[in-house]
Amino acid sequence: MNAEPRYRAVTDSISSGIEGLDDVLHGGLTPGRTYLVEGSPGSGKTTLATQFLIEGLRHNEPCMFVTLSESEEELHATALSHDWSLAGLNFVELLPDETNLDPDTQYRMYHASEVELGETIKTVIDEAERVQPRRVVIDSVSELRLLAGNALRYRRQIIALKQFFARQAATVLFTDDRTGDGGDAHLHSLAHGVISMEREVPPYGTTRRRLHVGKMRARSYREGLHDFMIRRGGLVVFPRLVAAEHRVSHERETVKSGLDALDLLLCGGLARGTATLIMGAAGTGKSSLAAQFVQAAARRGDHCSMFIFDESIATFLERSTGLGMEFAPLIDSGRVLLRQVDPAELSPGEFAHSVREAVEQQHSRLIVIDSLNGYLNAMPSETFLTLHLHELLGYLGQREVTSLLLMTQHGIVSSDANTPVDASYLADTVVLLRYFEVLGEIRQALSVIKKRTGNHERTIRELRFSKGIHVGEPLRNLHGVLTGTPHLVANGEAQPQRVSL
Repeated sequence: MNAEPRYRAVTDSISSGIEGLDDVLHGGLTPGRTYLVEGSPGSGKTTLATQFLIEGLRHNEPCMFVTLSESEEELHATALSHDWSLAGLNFVELLPDETNLDPDTQYRMYHASEVELGETIKTVIDEAERVQPRRVVIDSVSELRLLAGNALRYRRQIIALKQFFARQAATVLFTDDRTGDGGDAHLHSLAHGVISMEREVPPYGTTRRRLHVGKMRARSYREGLHDFMIRRGGLVVFPRLVAAEHRVSHERETVKSGLDALDLLLCGGLARGTATLIMGAAGTGKSSLAAQFVQAAARRGDHCSMFIFDESIATFLERSTGLGMEFAPLIDSGRVLLRQVDPAELSPGEFAHSVREAVEQQHSRLIVIDSLNGYLNAMPSETFLTLHLHELLGYLGQREVTSLLLMTQHGIVSSDANTPVDASYLADTVVLLRYFEVLGEIRQALSVIKKRTGNHERTIRELRFSKGIHVGEPLRNLHGVLTGTPHLVANGEAQPQRVSL
């Protein structure tokens, strides 16, 4: 008979106590292993570690918090600020007291590190043997590094602690504030997994925090940087959005605007699950056009979500009412979610998470981002922001959600109009709004310049706003509308041309 294998793969996991982090870790942490949580002071290490222990208490597991930098009183005060209770948590407080200030208490025969480190480790082991914890936090190993005095003694003590807790089948979190020289390499090599936390203060706005998993033995995890925030109640992690993980099959449907002339211009409407970019100068009617699509979809029974960067909700409602679009009943009935986004408080991960919640929890079928200018301005220091947007649109497409992206062009007339970023290649359909001058008046023109999923008219139609949105007939008597200064020409008899791209 074949002998049973001595070792088996560990396939189970325990929750970190943070839903988003468990998502990043594809289920959580492998039990009975040692992990390192590192980051600069203020990045959220102790908060993460405390949530890890609270999750253990919730499952009636014995838990132990070894603190070498904060007192038990301070930890309880922090917990209260998050509405947490640490009742049942075993504390091992290893802080120097006021007697250390007395010169007569200083060691003479032995180096202080030899005595203090040995006493510290013995206290931890004695308490662990008494408690038999399933979860342990040691906050922080930076103090152990200072007590050790040299790298060899420090490494040996960390290995000893790791082996001791492994025999007890305890899951251990070491925290490190990166204040030591050369300590990271030792910890990285000894830990089963490493979670690194970053804290960045931008020139304006709220502090940005991100984490990434630098190492996780014997299990998969979602790589890359993941935004997170510290709120009342603890850490909220926003896993990096990967569109390929949300692939679903669906049949193409048509999303109509509710305006016959506009649907005619689009040869039926927009294709379900596609992204449409509506671009033009300020005041050309981009938001009103998007609101028309939202109203029509909501009246058909679809849930819609609008994320507004550039105006207040009150202004949006007032303007829409002036055009004959009453959104208050649609919002009250739950068919339209209208959210005003504060640019100074936003991170790409949090915004993507908000959109994902609207799709997966509210079941939104139409998403409006008004506008991309606000989205870009909210995160001027973010690199690869276009890739964030690409993944977001890919995700919405996979989920069969139609998205409308609004972008304001700088400049009033066509000759000086430009965009802050070229997002046209990300969109399946591009709708262009323009001002033009004719007979002493400033008017607006509407055209479709791209539609990947079918036919569209190549005509330019006039767009008017007066107690509603009115799309006129093709401007066949004008030449040069897109330049802003057209010329009158003789009437043409040609029919609207349609092309298939």
